[in-house]
Amino acid sequence: MTNKRKASTFIRYFFYGIVLVFFLWAFIQGYFSLIFEQTDEFLRLLRQHVLLVLVSSLLAVGIAIPAGILVTRPAFRKLEWPVLNLANLGQTIPSIAILALVMTYLGIGFYSAVFALFVFSILPVLRNTVAGLNSVDPALKDAAKGMGFTPSQILFKVEMPNAAYPIMAGIRTAMVMNVGSAALAYLVGGGGLGDFIFTGIVMQSQEYLISGAVPVTLLAICIDFFLRFIEKITVSKGLRRSAETAEAS
Repeated sequence: MTNKRKASTFIRYFFYGIVLVFFLWAFIQGYFSLIFEQTDEFLRLLRQHVLLVLVSSLLAVGIAIPAGILVTRPAFRKLEWPVLNLANLGQTIPSIAILALVMTYLGIGFYSAVFALFVFSILPVLRNTVAGLNSVDPALKDAAKGMGFTPSQILFKVEMPNAAYPIMAGIRTAMVMNVGSAALAYLVGGGGLGDFIFTGIVMQSQEYLISGAVPVTLLAICIDFFLRFIEKITVSKGLRRSAETAEAS
């Protein structure tokens, strides 16, 4: 493991340690009493939050990966620049502004929040899909072509497996970002743990604020760990090591 990789791992686990210490401190102070007093309401908001993240992330993955594959095909290579820049535009607009624009045309509610989160999260998946496919060694594709592989076989048996690491990294980034951004869904009536967070801000209540903010943080960490586990299953060790070496260099 390189020094850069060690530093990155240390910083990540140091942050997790800070979150754990804060969690224990808040628990001792009794700031989570609201969760136990209003358990049904908390679980309802948590389900809404998870559903917001899952639906918007699945939509982003379902559109961004096929779009990334399309613009990396020779016949559609000219579309790569405009498509990536259009996705960049969605990323540069603040999430609150996206919510305001969506609310203007779609009204308030769950679907408006999902659409806004989808727009905000599509770029990491699309960008990493394009970067991953473009980084596949041309010699591998030429060898597969020489063995008689069809274009679709080259894509699914050579390109996609070799691009799996950056694609998974893009999905992980998008979902973790969505966990935090989903708290803003409360502003358009989309539900989620933002209900507790914004109620705490308005009422200046530490109980409401922490009962919403800490679960959101823990949810993001859990999703990050889960997707890293999926990454280890789906991406071979050799490809992971090559990608990590490239990142460290």
